[in-house]
Amino acid sequence: MRFTHDSVFGMETPALKDLITIPAVWQRVERVEQRLFEVSTSSDRFVTQVAQHLLQAGGKRFRPLLTQVAAEFGTVIDHRAIDAGAAVELIHIGSLYHDDVIDEADTRRGEASVNALWGDNVAILGGDFLLARASELAAESLGLAGVTLLAQTYAQLVEGVMLEMQLNGDLKCDPDDYYQMIEGKTASLIRASARLGAMASDASEEVIEAVSVATFELGMVFQMSDDALDIVATEEELGKPSGSDIRQGVYTLPVLDALAGPEGDQITELLHKGMPFTDAAVTEVIQLVRNGRYVERTLNECSQRLQVAETAIAVLPDIEARSVMTAMGKFLVDRVHTARS
Repeated sequence: MRFTHDSVFGMETPALKDLITIPAVWQRVERVEQRLFEVSTSSDRFVTQVAQHLLQAGGKRFRPLLTQVAAEFGTVIDHRAIDAGAAVELIHIGSLYHDDVIDEADTRRGEASVNALWGDNVAILGGDFLLARASELAAESLGLAGVTLLAQTYAQLVEGVMLEMQLNGDLKCDPDDYYQMIEGKTASLIRASARLGAMASDASEEVIEAVSVATFELGMVFQMSDDALDIVATEEELGKPSGSDIRQGVYTLPVLDALAGPEGDQITELLHKGMPFTDAAVTEVIQLVRNGRYVERTLNECSQRLQVAETAIAVLPDIEARSVMTAMGKFLVDRVHTARS
């Protein structure tokens, strides 16, 4: 599941452009891009090269984009929303540097990873540098509340990753473990990205809380639907073999539900010897999960979570940004239905 940390809601840029047709949002996202390079520049040329390596590789910048959408619910009168977007992206990228060390990854976004180029120590320090610059930016622009939110969010992210590591290959973990893991790993930073945007535009407390509730549920649905895609989509659609989570010993909600069902003993027998799993074993597990309709159970839960999100969204001002949030949730579930059809 670690690779989904960088997947930006599974949306391609054209889909984002279609969903978000607010010119001011995209204008601020362009300014965020400039700010990222400004803030990540060091007096030491090598530190700058390391810190900007993944920035240079590009990315959809979903988190700062969500920050700018949320800022629409207040009044953007200065640079705070832009700095908020830059801060959350710096945290995201810094955490990816650390993820790649943990995963011993050789590539990221189609480029050699920092750890592959310069070693684990440099990658860890480069990630630390980006996290430090995010904190510095927040302190300058977002006040104590912003700094506190980012610190708490990063702590949650770390807890999510560490829980994932503890549960790796554990056939006895349960859905509650899974929910706790994806809350820290994925939903916490997505929620913080939107909350900071609303805070930076001086939105009302009611709006800030509604944005937070809605985007937390969207973050959870993103990860759950992404995990469902790993079961039902083809290698061509995913850009990697289906069942990649299973191959890594990461058991997501459809698999955990299947383990608790009539198929549980058969799946346990296929996986109990541990990694590396044979392709035949992974294929058979995928088929058992599909045939048991456990993906449908996950999608039903996603729909329930989207209803919670929609209740919060209904509190928001009736502007285009509110429709955008609803459309994002629908997109997440529809892409799984499309892959299954």
